[in-house]
Amino acid sequence: MKKKSPNANKRTDKSQKTGPSSKSKTPDKRSTRSIKSSLANFFSNKEEESFTFNDIAAILKLHAHKDREVLLESLRQMMEDKEIILTKEEKYQLNHTEKFLIGTVDMAKSGGAYILVDGQEKDIYVNPRKTNKAFHGDKVKVLKYSNKRGGRIEGEIVSIIQRKKEEFTGTLQIVNERTAFVIPDSKKMVVDFFIPSSRLNGAQDGYKVLVQMTDWPEKVKNPFGKIIKILGKPGEHSTEMNVIISEFDLPEEFPLNVEKESNKIPIEISEDEIDRRWDFRDVPTMTIDPIDAKDFDDALSIQPAGPGKWEIGVHIADVSFYVRPDSELDKEAFERGTSVYLVDRVIPMLPERLSNGVCSLRPDEDKLTYAAVFVMDEEGKVLKEWFGRTVIRSSKRFSYEEAQEVLDSGVGPYANELLIMNAIAHKLRKKRFAEGSISFETDEVKFKLDDKGKPIEVFKKVRKDAHKLIEDFMLLANRKVAEYIGKKSEDLSDYPFVYRVHDAPDTEKLANFAKLAAQFGYTINLKSEETVSQSLNKLMIDIEGKPEQNLLQGVAIRSMSKAIYTTKKTSHYGLGFEYYTHFTSPIRRFPDVMVHRLLDFYLSNKIGANQELIESEAKHSTEMEIRAAEAERASIKYMQCQFMLDHIGSEFDGIISGVTDWGVYVEILENKCEGMVKISDLKDDVYVYDDQRFLIRGYNHGKTYQLGYQIRIRILSVNMGDKTIDMVFV
Repeated sequence: MKKKSPNANKRTDKSQKTGPSSKSKTPDKRSTRSIKSSLANFFSNKEEESFTFNDIAAILKLHAHKDREVLLESLRQMMEDKEIILTKEEKYQLNHTEKFLIGTVDMAKSGGAYILVDGQEKDIYVNPRKTNKAFHGDKVKVLKYSNKRGGRIEGEIVSIIQRKKEEFTGTLQIVNERTAFVIPDSKKMVVDFFIPSSRLNGAQDGYKVLVQMTDWPEKVKNPFGKIIKILGKPGEHSTEMNVIISEFDLPEEFPLNVEKESNKIPIEISEDEIDRRWDFRDVPTMTIDPIDAKDFDDALSIQPAGPGKWEIGVHIADVSFYVRPDSELDKEAFERGTSVYLVDRVIPMLPERLSNGVCSLRPDEDKLTYAAVFVMDEEGKVLKEWFGRTVIRSSKRFSYEEAQEVLDSGVGPYANELLIMNAIAHKLRKKRFAEGSISFETDEVKFKLDDKGKPIEVFKKVRKDAHKLIEDFMLLANRKVAEYIGKKSEDLSDYPFVYRVHDAPDTEKLANFAKLAAQFGYTINLKSEETVSQSLNKLMIDIEGKPEQNLLQGVAIRSMSKAIYTTKKTSHYGLGFEYYTHFTSPIRRFPDVMVHRLLDFYLSNKIGANQELIESEAKHSTEMEIRAAEAERASIKYMQCQFMLDHIGSEFDGIISGVTDWGVYVEILENKCEGMVKISDLKDDVYVYDDQRFLIRGYNHGKTYQLGYQIRIRILSVNMGDKTIDMVFV
């Protein structure tokens, strides 16, 4: 039997009539809504033209008296809703100021789409028949209808302004010697790609491939494509990592011209350059990083500054000294936006010669840095601050574990310096939380891999004082640099800058989270931003060490707005800071390079940097950061599934992390791997979903499975294609 795309039937795009039949006798056969839909289509294709009532009736073939009555009423309604206007010549014309919007496609599994429009509170829903061949993430022009069903605004995509991508990963399915399809991996892709046999390029049936869309002819159900890369056999480690790299369009190598430019940069530092900087080479200075780190972008120096006072320097790799604007290195770093940390590899923003060599603050080597230097008292109060270029020589490279051992024992290299900085960090942290910073201590998953990259252990990273010490001083530097620029002038156009902003959470999401917290006996006071942050901090303290901790922390974080880079200075809600930026990681984040350049520009008493350009680059940086985070999550999910393949049949303790009408999600406590118990696999009763109480309940016996319950599960199966883990309750 011949194979065919599994979606070939359900994705059929049937043609839709655009006008009523001339035989229509009553308005029952042509409802107001359908005539109005025809009108919307009619006007969308004639944006600049105007028509009399009789013109429209004739074109739409509305001849019956009752149909013309419905047409007149529909036109009146469209005028009320400002979709169309009536000209001086008594002609109807599309109202351009109200109806056409530009937005981004968020594709649903059904084939319909939601169009996200900047500045518009509600998304525009587009019926599957009116998506006009748009893909998820495309920038589109949408015609908004006024009709709302259940408060939903509807519309249709009239044109695609810009494709987000035209290359997709998927599985090749060969139908016969002339025909094949690629089934995309992404659940947001609701069509398969038709591949002529001449464009298979040697790919085999069932293999993972990268397909490029070549064409999508009119009245053809599937887009045409060609195989441009064979990624490998499904399930193999190299294949699955290649899929992630290709799916997120991550660059695997640096262009030759970038590598050449990098290789020309000398590692030696001239005496002239040292003379231009504040010299910290004789001041105790240390780095504290993960044990396997190679790119060290930050170091702390400390020395006495008088009785009860300390001078603490936050020294950051001076990437902007080496990566000059408009150089090949600069262009490539900007395009990448950030380093991407997949489980088994790093895809760096800068070539290794810079990231691990020239710029990295390695011990016992002179290094150029950009610094924020503070004179502080023992209570953490900043008495003086200074920003500028420095030169350092790191005295000690600590791993987090080594630094923590010194903090715990009180003895070891630079014990006095570490203990003093840790004490001040505690004061900074306490003050930050008192001023509204929210304490989100989320678990980070770590993997131990064998020599082939296969995960042999999954565990949760434990954050101790050594981690928090570094974090607190980095937060201080980021905050103070942003304050220094932000407070220079009320007119931000004089000093455009890159801020890291985080809006207050959506009230509806917060209300839903408060309902969830209440299920566990906790109260969230939604009266004001201040009471919300106080409630959340109290919650984080109360749930520490309890089974529901990870669940509530995770949902709380998802309730928050997403932080972005922008020149539009607001505040950082999560940290409780009025001013905030990213200054401390230029080896791995391009916005930090921008901040160094702008800070240097303003320290030179210049004003009026190009705000429009900076805003554009900040927006791109946000997009690249989101891409990196999604790719990192995908690699973690793959590795978790790979790890669980060897544990099919094993039992684990877990916590119910999600409840839906099709299944119960469970997160394993010891390794944070998440799977699902399907309701269809629960044979002991008929279970009913209660979305108000986040549970399912047995109809006959009343047994419940509720969000946050601890539960024992057994691993039933692992689907590496979908990256899903099936479980059953023990």
